[in-house]
Amino acid sequence: MSEYTAKDYKKGQPRWCPGCGDHFFLASLHKAMAEIGVAPHNVAVISGIGCSSRLPHYMATYGMNTIHGRAAAIATGCKVSNPNLSVWQISGDGDGLAIGGNHFIHANRRNIDLKMILLNNRIYGLTKGQYSPTSPRGFVSKSSPYGTVEDPFRPAELCFGARGHFFARAVATDAEGTVNILKSAHAHKGAAVCEILQNCVIFNDGTHEAVYTKEGRAKNAIYLKHGEKMVFGENNEFGLVQEGFGVKVVTIDQDGYTMDDVLVHDAHCEDNTLQLKLAMMEYPVALGVIRDVEAPTYDDAVNAQIEEVKAAKKYHNFAELLETNDTWEVK
Repeated sequence: MSEYTAKDYKKGQPRWCPGCGDHFFLASLHKAMAEIGVAPHNVAVISGIGCSSRLPHYMATYGMNTIHGRAAAIATGCKVSNPNLSVWQISGDGDGLAIGGNHFIHANRRNIDLKMILLNNRIYGLTKGQYSPTSPRGFVSKSSPYGTVEDPFRPAELCFGARGHFFARAVATDAEGTVNILKSAHAHKGAAVCEILQNCVIFNDGTHEAVYTKEGRAKNAIYLKHGEKMVFGENNEFGLVQEGFGVKVVTIDQDGYTMDDVLVHDAHCEDNTLQLKLAMMEYPVALGVIRDVEAPTYDDAVNAQIEEVKAAKKYHNFAELLETNDTWEVK
């Protein structure tokens, strides 16, 4: 049992709008940290700029509120130079996928051992309501008064396309679901992306309305668990079956479909074809750990390479380096 409680990770008074999804997520992060049991002084929380990026101020751990879009870059340096730290990156959909999009894809490609939290409310909140990279086509905002003419990034698609090895999703108001994926992300060795669906109550309230309540999730979401049948509904009356190269929703024990036809979730499958299809579904919305595959990490490889090179050299520190070449004495 962990010797820590959620209180051990709390600091300060959060300054977010009442009802903001950031409050819900912060409480879940505190609880997850306590259940994980990693000491506060062995944790670093790194963020960029935005409403969600204030989060390090409310963690009794090491933390850094960096510059816009650069959380992954700073977090990478933090992890590579301090491999024993548990490093958590906090980004919003604007901070993480617009100016920080390049860092996001390369952190996944390199498989750096970061816990990458993407708080997705499909809007720029701190700068007062401009559309973001995840806002849907036609979305009306202060920067798109006639509707956007762009298609959005879908975080799962971006993660998978960058050869990401871990992707999970939760709803900010679902404490249990959020804590579960955060614990799974911590256990994963490598880049672990957790998309958190949340509302901005001021500028984009209701953007995830279909799954924001417990009742909504019972009807419109599916909780994926590795090794278990993919069923959902208020009475688990619906299931996912294979149809051609895709999946479809069926009513179990109707129209010729039985529980035997329902697919079993495999989060550890190297081939991400089915995992991506699950992550991209609009109905039901897939929650839980969708992909969790082991692979070599960048930070381990870099530090192993450093030790290998050091062992092959005649010198192992700066003082020895100075004595490696010709020396002379000035009298």
